[in-house]
Amino acid sequence: MTFDRVIAVRNTKTVYRNGEICIKVFNEGYNKSEILNEALNHVRMEETGMPVPEFLEVRELDGKWSLVTRYIKGKTLASLMKENPDEIDKYIDRFVDIHIDIMGRKCKHLNRLTDKLNSKICDAKLDATIRYDLHARLEEMPRRESICHGDLNPSNILITDDDKAYIVDWSYVCKGNMLADIANTYLILIMDYSEEMAESYVNAICEKMNMNREKIEKWIPIIAVAKSVHSNRDRRTRLLKIFEDYQ
Repeated sequence: MTFDRVIAVRNTKTVYRNGEICIKVFNEGYNKSEILNEALNHVRMEETGMPVPEFLEVRELDGKWSLVTRYIKGKTLASLMKENPDEIDKYIDRFVDIHIDIMGRKCKHLNRLTDKLNSKICDAKLDATIRYDLHARLEEMPRRESICHGDLNPSNILITDDDKAYIVDWSYVCKGNMLADIANTYLILIMDYSEEMAESYVNAICEKMNMNREKIEKWIPIIAVAKSVHSNRDRRTRLLKIFEDYQ
């Protein structure tokens, strides 16, 4: 198979274009069950009517597993933000609308976010008393059934030339309380973009949803600890500092 070009490179995978298809090739030895789970998640999102690239197949290439979808010609929202800094408010507003649309949908077959968070808390490098407190806090949180993307950020949204948005990378999607997913995206924006963008995002989503920011902030320490588990040392230090700030 020939590849027209590399679309993206990540720690565990490389995304290529081959004509009208897009191939996400995972590193050799990557957990096969996680690859198959992402494929299943993607198809389930497709079945909800979510704007996602059409899923085609799971394929093995030279000993490496890959996910194949229809190629979508366009630019990521992150690229558009970088190219047009004067229009950042417009792009954040679009980003918020997309997130609200995702969270307004349901898919009963997804894994539960609370189960995932409890597992992460168990693995966190924190004192047992702190982990116990986090488990207790999580147990007190209202249970919901919203679709939570789990990794929503501007690089996971493709905008086509005719201004249609497609959402990609569904490996972490779960069902749960939308406030947790908002807190997660808020932390992603702080860590990978800027505090200014994170604040603009959370202020906009609170205004559009007529929501009290304090409800989101209750989730931040839980999500910060969960995200710290598989992070590198510098990133883990930053996340645990955020955890302490919101205690």
